[in-house]
Amino acid sequence: MYPNVQAYDRGVMFNPDGRLFQVEYAKEAVRKGATSVGLIGKDCVVFVAHKNIVEPLAVPTTIQKVFTIDKHIGATYSGMVADGLHIIDSSRVSAQNHRLVYDDIKSIEALAKDISSYMMQATQYGGMRPYAVSLLLGGIDGEPRLFEIEPGASFLGYKADAIGSGKKVATEMLMKEYKDNMELDDAIGLGIKIIRKASDADVNQDSLDIGYLTSEKDFAVLKPDEVKDYL
Repeated sequence: MYPNVQAYDRGVMFNPDGRLFQVEYAKEAVRKGATSVGLIGKDCVVFVAHKNIVEPLAVPTTIQKVFTIDKHIGATYSGMVADGLHIIDSSRVSAQNHRLVYDDIKSIEALAKDISSYMMQATQYGGMRPYAVSLLLGGIDGEPRLFEIEPGASFLGYKADAIGSGKKVATEMLMKEYKDNMELDDAIGLGIKIIRKASDADVNQDSLDIGYLTSEKDFAVLKPDEVKDYL
């Protein structure tokens, strides 16, 4: 037994086994979040996210899970809402600063690296806690790209990926049913099918966020009436 094991719970420091407990706790918070799915299709990137509405009197349109970062980039998150919204705002600032300074769009991978670097600070310094959020970041900068950034601040590129409470079920379905060069409608349909399978709650136009972009169209988040057309 190591002496004073509980001390490793109180800050961002490695325990003698090489574990960061606070990062592991943040990952557990993500695993309890609503499920989100990202897919790369033929000249398109699609996000489908479940809005876990638990308050019966809540207004569904005030809950958002899919966001525009720049005209060529979208994102969705799973985990603690406040952390997710903060990371989304930071992503937007990074993308717009690049545009202002260089008069050019920022690549998806460069933005993923910036977000990862920003989140990593919370795993290194005392008095901070890791962000309890995983982010799916995708867009088109010559070709469709999709990245996941997790609470430990590492990031990895994917053809299709899922985050949140339904990650295991969603990943199994993606491995079986995802295909390269899927058409836009097929990718959206698969995303909805996965959310339905991974979620115990009702899935309708008010509990789903869908966003996509193509090589010819900027990123857009669908309105509830448009989501209903896919159900």
